[in-house]
Amino acid sequence: MSHELKCRISNSLWKSLQAEKGRTGHSLSFIVDQALTEALGLEHHSIFQVSTSGALVKGVFNGCTTVGDLKNHGDFGLGTFEDLDGELVMLDGHCFQASADGVVHEAKEDWVTPFATVTRFSADKTFSLESVDSFEHLEASLDQERLSENVFTGIRLDGVFDRIDLRAVCKALPGEDLVATTSHQSEFTFEAVEGTLIGFWTPTYAKTLNVPGYHLHFLSKDRRKGGHVMNLQARNLLATLHVETDIHLAIPETEAFLKADLQDDPSRDLDIAEKVTKSDR
Repeated sequence: MSHELKCRISNSLWKSLQAEKGRTGHSLSFIVDQALTEALGLEHHSIFQVSTSGALVKGVFNGCTTVGDLKNHGDFGLGTFEDLDGELVMLDGHCFQASADGVVHEAKEDWVTPFATVTRFSADKTFSLESVDSFEHLEASLDQERLSENVFTGIRLDGVFDRIDLRAVCKALPGEDLVATTSHQSEFTFEAVEGTLIGFWTPTYAKTLNVPGYHLHFLSKDRRKGGHVMNLQARNLLATLHVETDIHLAIPETEAFLKADLQDDPSRDLDIAEKVTKSDR
């Protein structure tokens, strides 16, 4: 839930806020929210998550939280949109939709999501990766740098991608679950593109809440291309890790969520939906 704050401020503070808005491109609401968070010493290692991966596997695709509300809880993250209509990518306080053709559009404040994970990203550890020749190679490299197998980790990687294989989920048909919907996902490749990987590593014990292991989305530097990462070859990556020690889970109150059978282990279906291409199914 967000609240509207009305107050009087000095002319010099107003000018500073306007200057920061011009410099960053962020909204005044986002700038003030971040400044208050800093001033009040609020938790900077918190994940805010909408719904669960288990619900997504079962086809609970009804939007329940707006993009505007997501921005109140973080400036970095990923997810999807209502009815699995494309990939959600949040970076530096801006939220984007990567559509079925890999084209990126900035999401509107009133768009809704059935599943998303966001945080206020800050660097706990930074290091360089000179060359990465596959997603498995990237996973192994990051495994060596993560603090623990038992804490969530936000991951940002900036650099040049010689090749990056992506997908974007297409809008679900009535009655489809996650595996069925991703069976007709859009898959595409970009070459020689500069950009950022955005995502999280989730411990195995949290597999009913989020995608276990690495879950990464891509956004090009020009903010025109993006999607869910399937494979990659990259060089000169600057890697930043953000340790997450607090989780806030927003439970949907939709009829679909309340009636869904969420007792199954979603790991196998998640693995198929997140990692397997259409040709390998």
